[in-house]
Formats: sequence, C-alpha cells, structure tokens
Amino acid sequence: MAVTSHDNEREQRIINEIIVDTYNGHEERMGWYCYLEDNLNQPFGAVWDGANVEVVAMSSKEECEQEMRVDVRYTEGQNQDVFSVSLSEIEPVDSDEMTTEAIADWKYWVERGYDFSDDGEDEFF
Repeated sequence: MAVTSHDNEREQRIINEIIVDTYNGHEERMGWYCYLEDNLNQPFGAVWDGANVEVVAMSSKEECEQEMRVDVRYTEGQNQDVFSVSLSEIEPVDSDEMTTEAIADWKYWVERGYDFSDDGEDEFF
C-alpha cells in the first residue's frame, strides 16, 4: 500500500524522463541512476541519521543495484569518513532546486511502493 499520495506531475516526470522506454528492471535502474547522477549537484549538505553530512557523489553502479545510494562525507572533529548510504534516508539541507527535486522524485518512488521490474536480469550496467 502506498504511503504517499499520488502526484500526477511527479508521476509524469518519472514516466516521461526517468524510466521512459525501459522494459525491465535493469533498464529502470539504469534510468534512475543516470537521472540522479545528472541531477544531484554535489557536493551538498544533508542530514542522515541525525548527523550533518556532505553528499559527495552517487555511489557505484554496483552499490545501486537494489536501491539508489549516495556517498556521504561525515566529519567528527578532525576525523573524516566517506561511506555509502541509501538516498531515501537523506534530507538535503543545503542543495539547489534541481537536487532537491531529484531526491524528492526518488523518495516518492520508494514511498509509493514502486520497485524495479524483476525480469531475472542480474547485471546493472
């Protein structure tokens, strides 16, 4: 059951720009990965799990086979660590409009209960 209300404008963007001409889960993942890679203007500030982080890149294609992920930089004192987290867990706080919209598109997809069509395709790219 969908948690988020239907948003016709967002649905049309997803259908016409992100997963257009896709025929299986592999192609849907590729569409989402490319859309997010093109529209997330990194670095940008965000909150993840209550901590301030900096999103520095999309995670590798291999890490995005099940869900879209981003690499974040977490700084505590003089220590820094970069690791991959689920994009749906990121709250942008210092990002441009295009980045904010792209993240909202992905969260909408997840919250509506959509997933990648499973056709037995194992390889992402």
